[in-house]
Amino acid sequence: MTGRTNDQVNQKHGDFIWYELMTSDIDAAKAFYGPMLGWSFESHEGGGMEYHVFNAAGPGVGGFMPISKEMADGGARPLWAGYILVDDVDKAAAAIASAGGQTFMPPTDIPTVGRIAFLCDPQGAPFYVMKPQPPEGAPAGPSEAFCAYEPVDGHCAWNELITADPKAAQDWYGKLFGFVEMEAFDMGPMGAYHIMANAGQDFAYGAVMKKPDEMPVSLWVYYFRVPDIDKAVDYIAANAGQVILGPMEIPGGDFVLNAMDPQGALFALIGKRV
Repeated sequence: MTGRTNDQVNQKHGDFIWYELMTSDIDAAKAFYGPMLGWSFESHEGGGMEYHVFNAAGPGVGGFMPISKEMADGGARPLWAGYILVDDVDKAAAAIASAGGQTFMPPTDIPTVGRIAFLCDPQGAPFYVMKPQPPEGAPAGPSEAFCAYEPVDGHCAWNELITADPKAAQDWYGKLFGFVEMEAFDMGPMGAYHIMANAGQDFAYGAVMKKPDEMPVSLWVYYFRVPDIDKAVDYIAANAGQVILGPMEIPGGDFVLNAMDPQGALFALIGKRV
């Protein structure tokens, strides 16, 4: 342990800084996730865009964005996506496209927020890149959406890439974002579980693993922390969600599960068994 707190992260190019749910029903998504994760919401509108920031008794963790008819007609479906900090959004987007990625939304300025682009890797897993630009006079401290050091309920604790080609993905993210393998665990028929870090950081951000054949697409999965994993299981079942894997115990004594929300977005939870 480093003794550092989450607000002491020296964030750099390649770190996860925000999480976003694109959903077909904002009100239903708030009603589902809010009580389960202790999230409160702040609604924002501007430039024809509706956005709902969520936080967990402190700084913002992420946001909910409605899927418009135009987005749905273009194939958009409920999805969780992470934001990766970059030094230059335009250069990052160009490098991603040149390296076999795909651009869903080109570099775009969001006033008082920053510049973002929505892309995917060569295996099809989508994500954002972002360079924040806070409002004038506002503090520009590190994001605490991902808890690098201290566990915090309602925040993200792990970023997991489930991909059709782990080796290719590791090489690709390593070249573009500086991701490096810390260690790997043998999971038998499921292959290796590759624990990853951003080069130069002293914490693991998540892992890369092989996509099961029954999973239709490669995807980033984000694990949000709950205080009681069994209560979360009961809550999901009672509120039209579906647990699809777990809870499973992991090293350190936590339990994890993968689930589907009522609108069909895949999400994950991590927590203790009380």
